[in-house]
Amino acid sequence: MGEASTREGWDVLVIGSGFGGAMAAHAAIEAGLRVLVVERGDWVARGPANWEPEGVWELTPYVASSTPYRVLAGADGPYVRPCHCVGGLSVFYGGVSLRLRERDFEPEAAIVADSCAAWPYRYADLEPYYTRAERLLGVAGEAGVDPTEPFRSAPYPQPPAPLAPASRRIEHAARSLGLTPFRLPLAIHYAGDDGRAPCVACMTCDGFACAIGAKNDIASAILPALLARGLALETRTAALRLIAERGRVTGVECARVPGGERFVLRARAVILAAGALASPHLVLASGVERWNPAGAAIGRYLMRHCNAIVYGVFPRRPNPERLFHKQLGIHDYYFGHPSVPEPAGPLGAIQQLSTPPLALVRERAPAGLGRLLGPAVEHLTGLLVIAADQPHAENRVTVDWADRDRLGLPRLVITHRYTERDLAARRALIRAARRILWRAGARWFYVHRIRTFSHAAGTLRIGADPASAPLDEWGRFRGIENLYVADGSFMPTSGAVNPSLTIAAHALRCGEHVARVLTARAEWPAEPARVTWRRPARLEAPRSARAPARPVRGED
Repeated sequence: MGEASTREGWDVLVIGSGFGGAMAAHAAIEAGLRVLVVERGDWVARGPANWEPEGVWELTPYVASSTPYRVLAGADGPYVRPCHCVGGLSVFYGGVSLRLRERDFEPEAAIVADSCAAWPYRYADLEPYYTRAERLLGVAGEAGVDPTEPFRSAPYPQPPAPLAPASRRIEHAARSLGLTPFRLPLAIHYAGDDGRAPCVACMTCDGFACAIGAKNDIASAILPALLARGLALETRTAALRLIAERGRVTGVECARVPGGERFVLRARAVILAAGALASPHLVLASGVERWNPAGAAIGRYLMRHCNAIVYGVFPRRPNPERLFHKQLGIHDYYFGHPSVPEPAGPLGAIQQLSTPPLALVRERAPAGLGRLLGPAVEHLTGLLVIAADQPHAENRVTVDWADRDRLGLPRLVITHRYTERDLAARRALIRAARRILWRAGARWFYVHRIRTFSHAAGTLRIGADPASAPLDEWGRFRGIENLYVADGSFMPTSGAVNPSLTIAAHALRCGEHVARVLTARAEWPAEPARVTWRRPARLEAPRSARAPARPVRGED
């Protein structure tokens, strides 16, 4: 048994380098604090290999080599693998940067049901942080067209790029059906006046790391500037345990990946931003849920949107120019539509999606079908439907202490089943998407129901009620004075838009609050700045967590 060393104390320790971690770190750096970010993965290499079909995120080593989570219900198989890399999933996203709608902050009973989900603030409280996040990400968009667009205090930082011919075709079809297509706001760099390469409108954007760095993901647009301003970043570093004493996190046990060297990091405040699956994983593996008055809710109310891709098959190639065309959104169904009597209330969004890469079709299509579809791929273009899903207590993550990974962490176990209302909303959106694609010229359809967790949210939700919400309105973990959460797990409801910009806005707000608290309390905590402790051979389950988790029942 060796000694675990303790590293020098920091003002703020951030766990995770995606939207939440980087934006929280940005706010703390702005306040002049000493900030360390730890990231389990490494930098994603950029270059011509990113344009290859095998560059799609699910096939890269940043996913393929990670320790899988076990799934009891809710995926295509018994396991899903998380993504570990600097910048998180932002590196592979399509750049869509939408705000939640104003009404999303006062969700309807049809969505909330019996979950007690409630936002502790309103859209106006988050609006300045949305504006800052859009500026930092260089979002290109066009205001005033989206019929559900919320109030904004500033224009988009960039105008959108011209529509590709395939996008104009979809736009015309939607308008002929009485709908109001609008330009999706995209965090993509279109200007070439700052030394960075501008977007070349290639087809490997959504699902791929940008080969030339023109997508304004966290690793390209945020972290380099923060590192130049003094941010410290430790890659290939896994957080294993939050060490809590007397209502404070006094240290975070970490390990080098893959070597396993153990050490403890200390900071005045810890911001957990590992994602809506990994953050509750660390909380439960540390046993700190016992400090929280809403401890029974930790890991519960997992949401991930009820998504599907409706592919239209066209007699002639809809995108012979092979240009990026994830450019349009349709929100006419967002809060319901006269043509859809059931389910009542919010339905969701429809977004244009580019022709899929052949490697991804072969990976995701049922056995044998991928090869048959190969020659027809360039005759496809699609629409993504995003149905607002209900927060449901039985959709949750737990940990299995009898099944450990190579670092000793108990395996994360996921249970998720959509409610009948979720599925009905998705069916209504699928019908609408088919009508648009038919009007655009498609004559056959293939519907792919998404069962990944890329939009995961809700497992450590905020709220005004300490009995039902683990986090307060600033993202502070109730019961622990200096622990905050700044990733998608904070969301009590998910709306029906991509969560990335809302995570970024919340993280800026959370990080700014942490900076105010630490500035007001200039002294360091009373515990020694440097200690050593003897590490056990393996992490032990907290007494409260040693009973095996029971499978959760629910609607698939």
